[in-house]
Amino acid sequence: MHINRRVGAVATAALLLSSSYGLAAEINPARGTWDSGWFDTEVYIAALRELGHSVNEPITLDDAVRYQALSQRDADFSVMEWFPLFNDRFAMFDNLEMVGYVIRGGALEGYLVDKKTADEYGITSLADFADPEISALFDRNGDGIADMVACPPGWDCGLVIDHHITEFGLEEHIDLITAAYDPAMADAIAAYEAGEPILFYTWTPNWVLGELVPDKDVVWLEVPYSSLPEGQSEFEGHTAIEGVIGCANDPCEMGFPANDIRPVGNSAFLDENPDVYRLFEVMEIPLDAVGEQNVRMKEGENSAEDVRRHAQEWIAANRELFDGWIEEAKGALEQ
Repeated sequence: MHINRRVGAVATAALLLSSSYGLAAEINPARGTWDSGWFDTEVYIAALRELGHSVNEPITLDDAVRYQALSQRDADFSVMEWFPLFNDRFAMFDNLEMVGYVIRGGALEGYLVDKKTADEYGITSLADFADPEISALFDRNGDGIADMVACPPGWDCGLVIDHHITEFGLEEHIDLITAAYDPAMADAIAAYEAGEPILFYTWTPNWVLGELVPDKDVVWLEVPYSSLPEGQSEFEGHTAIEGVIGCANDPCEMGFPANDIRPVGNSAFLDENPDVYRLFEVMEIPLDAVGEQNVRMKEGENSAEDVRRHAQEWIAANRELFDGWIEEAKGALEQ
């Protein structure tokens, strides 16, 4: 799911207005526009409420608006922040802090094709698409060039994808589909089910790889060598990931470094709430739990009420772990 910048700006303005009506003391969560991280947000909100805080419903903002809102204290925190993907955006503000980890090192990104076509034509690398015959196999609109589901406008992953397309000389061989991600992937999955080749970008955790299972339905593609845009160039040489199921090699040169998903909060908010700071330090959600919940969303349990229920069900099934986080956070108030 994706909302445009104008809608995000309106939402931010609404938050500003609400603070003038005496709601400033309440906690305002922000979240990204990709719904694969909304479950995480609900688990964190539930923990904050368990600590006794009044927490408003999360506001959905695209990347640029979200970071501006966090800096201006129009929102207090977000737990959907990918690093190093968002390094440049984070560095623009000196009053934000990363605290703890939602998912440590398990957030992967990369390119995939359907396994049937990959096996038949020996496709293992994005560089294989420089061959016009390979590229034409994945043509979806009749122009003879491969079509790849990529990132919607405004998503930072698009910066890396654009860099790879240019760096590896694929401008004339791959067209990027930059429409809203979920509908674009649903269309690609329908094409796959009809027996057509597909090429796409995705990330983990995400519902997509619950529908298209690596090494069964799809395979990961390597890139020719590690190359990243300027803001992430320090991570070149760190994009070969070990143990990637469905890749031709191990380690797999995926072209993207493994990301940490981390909470980011406004520094003043964190200073005012040491229990929240400690909570963010100790909380961490298993990657598998997020992946399983994302599949449930794809199967139709995708309303706001469904996502909150999923969070509550996970908490109930992991109550001892959850209570341990709460006790740690409460202890910060006693110091």
